[in-house]
Amino acid sequence: MTNSVRGRPGRPTREAVFDQFAQAMSELRKRGGLPDTAQARPLWNDLWHREVHHSTAIEGNTLVLREVEALLDQGRVVGAKELKDYMEVLGYGEAATWVYQQAGQSRDWDHEQVVTLTEVREIHQRTMGHVWEVAPHPAALAAESPGSFRQHEIAAFPGGMKPPTYPLVPSMVESWVNQVNQIGVDLSAGRQALSDGPRLVAQCHVEFERIHPFLDGNGRTGRLLLNLIMVRLGWPPVVIVKTQRRRYLSALISADAGDIDPLAEIIARAAIASMNTLLPMISGAKDLMPLSALADQSITLAALRQAAIRGRLAASLDQRGQWQSTRQAVDDYKQARYRRRST
Repeated sequence: MTNSVRGRPGRPTREAVFDQFAQAMSELRKRGGLPDTAQARPLWNDLWHREVHHSTAIEGNTLVLREVEALLDQGRVVGAKELKDYMEVLGYGEAATWVYQQAGQSRDWDHEQVVTLTEVREIHQRTMGHVWEVAPHPAALAAESPGSFRQHEIAAFPGGMKPPTYPLVPSMVESWVNQVNQIGVDLSAGRQALSDGPRLVAQCHVEFERIHPFLDGNGRTGRLLLNLIMVRLGWPPVVIVKTQRRRYLSALISADAGDIDPLAEIIARAAIASMNTLLPMISGAKDLMPLSALADQSITLAALRQAAIRGRLAASLDQRGQWQSTRQAVDDYKQARYRRRST
């Protein structure tokens, strides 16, 4: 493992990122866990839109975020893209909605059943059902419809790893489900540290992609299952943005070669970013939060950081050297800034 990888100047090392992940998830648990999707719908919708857009874009979908939002929120087709692209987004959106609805439903932190075999097949069926109606895989057999395991051999991946022969798929997926559930048990019992979380879920993700249990849609299904695991463990879902595509695919290849850390770092950073999106909903007006969680359309992160440096915003540096403040302090600063501009 490359545990001691140095970050770029001003960027934390990989191990520091894993520690930040552990601190963030511990703080999330202290504050009562993930907010219910119904109670924090605007914040969850923001994550939902971005995940659907970026995860389908990684696979080559051409819809831009504006078109994704119109399709998911209004059922309205914007643009002139191929029907297949719209159906991909629609299916992924329905599957992601179901995954996100699992967030905040369990507060007992007993993770003995993180995922089931039925859910694996259900997510694939939801993800691929719409697009399969207009653009089924050209080599598909009747027994390989959405939700059914492949009956074909799969060629080796670019890094050289070859998925298992198809008769082994059902038993291997069952073993994978057991592996995921054991991780939930170990985390719940304290046998695994929170800082190990990114590596554990990264290993689950790459193992699923190695099995490649379906004829098509394994990447999308794998990322949805990754987020099902995350929210069932009480952690925020991750959004791997399309600009990270090359880095993400490279990390999967590295994981196949035995180095899980690059993929784990991508997951940890994405989870922390999602945490910052959801933090305002689960924090009181006087709770300290990173400035990135307090920025919004009315004030940017750069403006908040400058205000903190100049002493105009009540803020402090945490142990990692990152600025933090409270919602009340930011509101006070906004009002003071407005008064200065109006005089």
